[in-house]
Amino acid sequence: MRKGEKGIIAAMLASVVILAIYRGYQTSQHEGEDPGIPFYTTASAELSERAGSLIRRENCKECHSLWATRDLTIAVPAPALDGMGRFRTEDWLFEYFSSDNPQQMQPTRLKDVYKMPSFAHLSEEDRRILAKYVASLQVEDWYFKETEKRRYEKLTGNPLVENEQ
Repeated sequence: MRKGEKGIIAAMLASVVILAIYRGYQTSQHEGEDPGIPFYTTASAELSERAGSLIRRENCKECHSLWATRDLTIAVPAPALDGMGRFRTEDWLFEYFSSDNPQQMQPTRLKDVYKMPSFAHLSEEDRRILAKYVASLQVEDWYFKETEKRRYEKLTGNPLVENEQ
């Protein structure tokens, strides 16, 4: 290696080190606290394990995301399961999973190939496990409020004005 090449490589390495130190400093000066992961479950370890095996067996993650992960090779506009327990009760979910035609309970404009399949073929116990688990999927209040605010703004084009109390 020539003398000039060594200098260029040294300058590049020094630039990378300086940039890394600067980015670390910027991150440490961030005033806001990280609110953490907004999703959680109230399910027991046993319920999570049993529901997890059903979710894998029924290929739910082909369409739905869970814990903010999904199969990125398939682009199906199905709702995320994270926080679903905030919107639906265990009883409603059991009835939905038991329905021969879930679209009667929750209409959709998706193509037939993407519509929610019936889980009526599963045993009652398996449907109850799924309903109980999905109902246990919760979301923190701060995240729910921010999501609803953005949803409103997207639908209306207007900012959401919170009631002052």
